[in-house]
Amino acid sequence: MRIALSGWFWNQLATGSGQYLHYLVEQLLKLFPESEFILIAPPDRLSGQVAWADLRAHPLPAPPGPGGKVWWEQVLLPRAACVVQADLLHVPYWAPPWWNPRPTLVTVHDLIPLLLPAYRGGLLGHLYTALVRAASARGAYLLTDSECSRRDILQQLRVRPAEVQAIPLAVGGDYGPAPHPDDESIRRKLGVKPGYLLYLGGFDRRKNLQAVFNAFVGVYRRLGAEARLVVAGRLPAADTAFTPDPRRLWRESGIPEGAVRFTGFVAETDKAALYRGARVFLFPSYYEGFGLPPLEALTCGIPVVGSNAASLPAVVGAGGSLVSPTDVEGLTEAVLRLFTDEACYRQKRQAALQQAARFSWEQTATETFAVYQKLVR
Repeated sequence: MRIALSGWFWNQLATGSGQYLHYLVEQLLKLFPESEFILIAPPDRLSGQVAWADLRAHPLPAPPGPGGKVWWEQVLLPRAACVVQADLLHVPYWAPPWWNPRPTLVTVHDLIPLLLPAYRGGLLGHLYTALVRAASARGAYLLTDSECSRRDILQQLRVRPAEVQAIPLAVGGDYGPAPHPDDESIRRKLGVKPGYLLYLGGFDRRKNLQAVFNAFVGVYRRLGAEARLVVAGRLPAADTAFTPDPRRLWRESGIPEGAVRFTGFVAETDKAALYRGARVFLFPSYYEGFGLPPLEALTCGIPVVGSNAASLPAVVGAGGSLVSPTDVEGLTEAVLRLFTDEACYRQKRQAALQQAARFSWEQTATETFAVYQKLVR
């Protein structure tokens, strides 16, 4: 079987779509060597080489200009799948081609542009969302990351239930509870000492950073100088209603200087050390199609205090405490319990590792390959 995959996000490992593509392909090559996998991508996104010798690259330049990406996805990519004589085309993000000359599989990680109007952007964003929404009903089989996202797809898109399947994601790289020799030096470089409350993720408004600071106010009042909050991630370029600057939220909260550390961007190779230094991971997001940061924390044995919204209950399970994203008091009490009750903390830490063990890229790749076989047949 010959599978073509869109590699538009191949060299963007800081994105969920880029990580998904890399870890999925890595396992597909390992588990199914009898099949051929072809990565179709613009030359600059291939970064001059393909990571694995068994993966064939097919460079496909994208036209310049704002419409170049759409033309590449809608016309050039399906045409290239024919040129390489693929049995199936897999597009690993929500960009189904209107024209499907080959059996086509599309991974829809979430429907944020449909569910949350603020994420649709301007006119071009609205037009692009309308295009991929209409194209989703034209013969492509859809994968998604969670049962929550599958329900969203069935409610929002004109597709049949039999054509949508949920296959969970997983965590790759060096994540795990065992300390690594470089952990201390990495945390020193980031300016943090172990035992902190950690938030790591984006800063758009659905991430609910206001609740992070409001909850930490209560934690700090109870624990005093022992309480430290680390906020990690690339800070917004501008303080807007869509991306509120967390430094402003911190100043308005009244939390003393020195109790909060903003690390800025954290390289993928440094994230595991940052997680392992945390006592608790706080993630009160309003909506997630899956939620990789909480799973990364669980994989490192760090209990999660998060919201009970969207897909997060399925990801976190018993490995944390979940409350309404608007329940600041509930978030505060859940964090405090994990900081002050050692028996509860040990139990939640063990549950975190057990929950994380339910997810693996081997399982994701195996279930995805079964869909390939079904579609080709």
